[in-house]
Amino acid sequence: MREINFKHIYLDEIKEIIENHEEIRISKEAEEAIIKCRKYLDSKMEDIGRPVYGVTTGFGSLCNITIPEDQLSQLQHNLVMSHACGTGEEVNPDIVRIMLLLKAQSLSYGHSGAQLITVQRLLDMYNNDIIPVVYTQGSLGASGDLVPLAHMSLPLIGMGEVRWKGRIRPSAEVWKQMGWEPLVLQSKEGLALLNGTQFMSAHACWSLIKSYRLSKWADIIGAMSLDAFDGRIEPFLPLTHKLRTHTGQLDTAERFMKILQGSELIRRDKVHVQDPYSFRCIPQVHGAVKDNIRYVRSVIENEINSATDNPNIFPDEDMIISAGNFHGEPIAIPMDALGIALSELSNISERRTYQLISGDRGLPRFLVAKPGLNSGFMIPQYTAASIVSQNKMYSWPASVDSIPSSQGQEDHVSMGSNSATKLVKIADNCERVLAIELMNAAQAIDFRRPAKTSPLLEEIIADYRKEVPFVDTDTYFHPLIMSSIEFLRREDYFRFSENIL
Repeated sequence: MREINFKHIYLDEIKEIIENHEEIRISKEAEEAIIKCRKYLDSKMEDIGRPVYGVTTGFGSLCNITIPEDQLSQLQHNLVMSHACGTGEEVNPDIVRIMLLLKAQSLSYGHSGAQLITVQRLLDMYNNDIIPVVYTQGSLGASGDLVPLAHMSLPLIGMGEVRWKGRIRPSAEVWKQMGWEPLVLQSKEGLALLNGTQFMSAHACWSLIKSYRLSKWADIIGAMSLDAFDGRIEPFLPLTHKLRTHTGQLDTAERFMKILQGSELIRRDKVHVQDPYSFRCIPQVHGAVKDNIRYVRSVIENEINSATDNPNIFPDEDMIISAGNFHGEPIAIPMDALGIALSELSNISERRTYQLISGDRGLPRFLVAKPGLNSGFMIPQYTAASIVSQNKMYSWPASVDSIPSSQGQEDHVSMGSNSATKLVKIADNCERVLAIELMNAAQAIDFRRPAKTSPLLEEIIADYRKEVPFVDTDTYFHPLIMSSIEFLRREDYFRFSENIL
């Protein structure tokens, strides 16, 4: 069991925790902070003498309505229940796992007023793989991710549904089997659970983890395509990149030199003077994506180590401040930017696929021995082009939109939840496009035999051929594409490229 001190957590830790199914427990330090804040709030309720938003009042535009003390628990229960209005697709359970972890992280700082049992029950759900059913649609990304976090929180009060042991079940039924009682939420707790950016942040974490892997694969596959296309190595030499010192550009050029080291194909004399941009400008494009991933990671790691509910409670300063840390704008804009970056990674990949099937530079048209009778790799490129077009559509920034809500009290919202959900779609699409390029690149390399590419790429191709065979004549391509996608989900080729990002 891993003890998280709930002071700072990094993306790499989240990746390890999720992938290794590690159990989590709260540190003693975090327990003390949670208990201290709750005791302060309880004592403050006795003599506060004024309305405090979300603690003694209604919510949103109902903030001027004071709630009697004997109804404050019911207020919080009603908040969670009434805000569970999600629709659309079910959120990926892995993303919901991250939501549970991040919500516990945020509540542990001792500025939210949650009970210790509430934070512990979030981790109980995580540790027992009891995953709340959450939906993609409903959040405006401004007053916190109210709707999806309500769905995440419903099981705490014995309502809603959870995924457990392979199927969806009523949480009340699962609670009985676990011997758990539904929680009675105290003042402010419902708001502490529902205010916050954990829906957006969890999607961002999941997408960043995937982005690192896709960026690494894009370099490997791009290098394979370059060699298969009989491309030139000069655009990757360091002299040029020292004239334009973007970190990602320098790193990409250096990485290609290492990936292609020892290749017979890259060393042979070239008839052509230049390569198309989709090959020649790989350092500039892939490098820009790397730089963007680094930037977005820095923002998201800051976000997941923040208290983002409202109001904020400061026991030491004897203050309760109603403000706007729940507003998603700080991460909505970067998530839109990351979506654009991954869209471009898929865009340039599809262009390389198109070049490989063009019949140029000694390769057969559509990478098949008897074109005409066989369509070969003609239609996989259509599929890639369709996906890239969809990514361009998804790349319109959601964060530029705002629709007022709550009778104008919440008059500017980030729409960061839409930035988050479409970012996941873009990342999935990018993976599919790269998988199609890999099919084409490996096929084209095999048409260059007996010449060989680099030892590293030869090793990858040999492994790839165990899953996706060389295509002699027309075949049913869908299973091959799916196998290629699964191949990209392997991490064992990244031992040589730890410093790629």
